[in-house]
Amino acid sequence: MPEEIEVDTDKLREAIDEEIEKKSASLLRLIALTTAFFAALAALGSLLAGGTINEALALKTEATQKQAQASDQWAYYQAKGIKVTILQVQKELLTAGGKPVPADSDKALQRYADEQKAAATEAQNLEKLRDQKDDEANELIHHHHYYAYAVAMLQISIALGAVAALTRKPFVWWGSSALGLLGAALCLWTWAAG
Repeated sequence: MPEEIEVDTDKLREAIDEEIEKKSASLLRLIALTTAFFAALAALGSLLAGGTINEALALKTEATQKQAQASDQWAYYQAKGIKVTILQVQKELLTAGGKPVPADSDKALQRYADEQKAAATEAQNLEKLRDQKDDEANELIHHHHYYAYAVAMLQISIALGAVAALTRKPFVWWGSSALGLLGAALCLWTWAAG
């Protein structure tokens, strides 16, 4: 009977474990690097989202101020219109009663009409400014939403990265990387569009 060849299985098992550990270590390094990169992008995206919404709120406030100023001008316009009407009725009553009309009444009528026209012009200009500020704010709010979506994708990517590190499953890391790259692309696109 031939002699049995004795294989040292302990050494073989140690060699296999070392190889597995080397592969796991390189995977863990990749997971750590990509997760750190996506975390940095998520922080940047959060800052951009916060800055964008703050700027939008400031513009909305300016739009509200312009609306208040326009409302004031329209009230002034109406007041001048009332003065014109009262002066015209007074003039007609005096004329109908055969009484003399003050000499400066036509001047006053013209002045009130001019002031009314100027108030209308000013109110319309303020309303245009209001609309511009509101449109700018709405555009920034639109950008804010894209930043928020990008940050959410990056945060999910980071969570998947943690799962990949715990399970040491490369396909989970690929999913994490794909979602992180998508979030990074959306953040970059939003920044470039702004």
